[in-house]
Amino acid sequence: MKHKALTMGLALALSLPFTANAADYVIDTKGAHASINFKVSHLGYSYTLGRFNTFDGEFSYDPKNVSASKVTVNVDTTSVDSNHAERDKHIRSKDFINASKFSTATFTSTKVSDLGEGKLAIDGNLNLHGQTKPITINAQFVGGGKDPWGGERVGFTGTTRLELADFDIPVMGPTSYAEMSLYVEGIKK
Repeated sequence: MKHKALTMGLALALSLPFTANAADYVIDTKGAHASINFKVSHLGYSYTLGRFNTFDGEFSYDPKNVSASKVTVNVDTTSVDSNHAERDKHIRSKDFINASKFSTATFTSTKVSDLGEGKLAIDGNLNLHGQTKPITINAQFVGGGKDPWGGERVGFTGTTRLELADFDIPVMGPTSYAEMSLYVEGIKK
């Protein structure tokens, strides 16, 4: 009887999905080892490049169980910086992102998929300009390990394309989207 109970218990334990513990990281914005950048067409003639200077976030990551990973990022939209003060005022205005009313954008992952060779698909919800829409970030693992100060770090790049109309942001010119480039280095908690 004991043997039968032990066998059943072992079979049950083996049938449960294996879950590894993902390590938790804070995005290194204090050391400026992370950035959120954008590229938007200007009237179809050239591109405006910029970034958001103020943001924070954290993520969990386990290379042996990527699907257990999670990401949360908060962006201060008033910190938009296109290297031109007057243009930044216009981007922050009601004509575009209306940063006085919608001062925070938030991304929260819902699923992380391992695509092999360090590539990840990070699905999640982006709340921007009062609208919440699903997006996918195409990410690439850069590297990880110990840092010179006794901590551990891990880094990723990511890209995504935001259709401005999805977020009720007016379009100027023939191009309807913003290309986002993300560089994230996390410090293990």
